[in-house]
Amino acid sequence: MNKFEYISIGIPIYNAENYLVDAIKSVLAQTYPYWELILVDDGSTDNSLKIAQEFAEKDKRIRVISDGLNKKLPARLNQIIREAKYDYIARMDADDIIAANRFEKQIEFLRNNQNFDLVSTGLLSLKNNLDLVGYRIPYSLKHITLNDAVLGTTGIIHASIMAKKSWYFRNLYNEENRLAEDYELWLNAYLRKDLNVGFIDEPLYFYREEQNIKLEKMIRAYETQISIIKDLNNSSLSGVNKFKYIFKLQQKKILVKVLFLMKADFLLHKRRANSDRNDEFQEILNKTLSKFK
Repeated sequence: MNKFEYISIGIPIYNAENYLVDAIKSVLAQTYPYWELILVDDGSTDNSLKIAQEFAEKDKRIRVISDGLNKKLPARLNQIIREAKYDYIARMDADDIIAANRFEKQIEFLRNNQNFDLVSTGLLSLKNNLDLVGYRIPYSLKHITLNDAVLGTTGIIHASIMAKKSWYFRNLYNEENRLAEDYELWLNAYLRKDLNVGFIDEPLYFYREEQNIKLEKMIRAYETQISIIKDLNNSSLSGVNKFKYIFKLQQKKILVKVLFLMKADFLLHKRRANSDRNDEFQEILNKTLSKFK
């Protein structure tokens, strides 16, 4: 094995001008310098493409891909996989930031644990202005079960993963699924017995998720999950189990609707993240931001 393994980092971009600079700067601040950064613009109508191009002019490790089209996230993720030069591919969203040692930690994990094809991390949950809400860390690193895969409780943080390119080529995204592409990815990989994922017990990904908790988006996500389950053949999931899991997801839909009706949707954000260690993690966040602010 080479002394240094190079990583292809992929960031799909769509109208992210308010956040993209921070995302790219957090990549530039990485303690692990052996990477390429692929910025794929998905037909942005704001200044996102211009911002990406300005960074690419200053750093040869950055390249920008733009065709002027709006193909949506799954298509762009597959494009990143095919464009990647190196054997490891790391995900990131254009409105988030990452801890300075994220890639160093993840590449070390995969090199030392050859039985794993991908690795996820914990995260800090942030408001749009980067105020800390809480954290999610996979303390009990469980063996993922069928129940986890079908109900979407794998604990995998999609945008935080680093995976072997060979795994990704075996598990490409369904480009027709534009809302729950990660759910379908984990489920299909699990059913193929190809979800060998590890977890790092540290919040290495800092996620602006305030804007993601919207009723319409959550309902459509549940409906997409239900549709995916219905389309599974019976050899993958029996009819009885399909009914059981669809019933559970329907219950989740009802709960979400009730919370929004009662104007208690803030509980959905709160329940996603613990806050008892926020003082500790605020220091980590401040240290990260100080490296590029």
